[in-house]
Amino acid sequence: MTERKPPGVSFESFVDKQIREAQERGEFRNLPGFGRPLDDDRAPYDELWWIRRKMHREGASVLPPALALRKEAEDAAEAVAAAVSETQVRRILGEINTRIAEALARPPAGPPLNLRPFDVERTVAEWRAGRA
Repeated sequence: MTERKPPGVSFESFVDKQIREAQERGEFRNLPGFGRPLDDDRAPYDELWWIRRKMHREGASVLPPALALRKEAEDAAEAVAAAVSETQVRRILGEINTRIAEALARPPAGPPLNLRPFDVERTVAEWRAGRA
């Protein structure tokens, strides 16, 4: 922690002295972001910049509910293809069909859903045929 500014010393020279001493001690070496360009300061201010940066860093994204459900339906179809038992196939289809039925009863905000519940018996028959 820095000491208080002594009386009679201008603030600017006091700060300059603190910075110079820190440089001599090597406290500015190996700082995160060293050598990388600064962010564009001409961009309009975004008060949610830190949330967007964290989501980008963690690879997260937020989709509208309709698109998220479409993605879940695609993931369910892939999970059915990789399922090892008919019980597992029926459980996967039951879960996604419940979500689709809820969304059809009360459409979510965003783009059109464009989904129908999976035909469980037909999908199970296709799964069996793929295993034969």
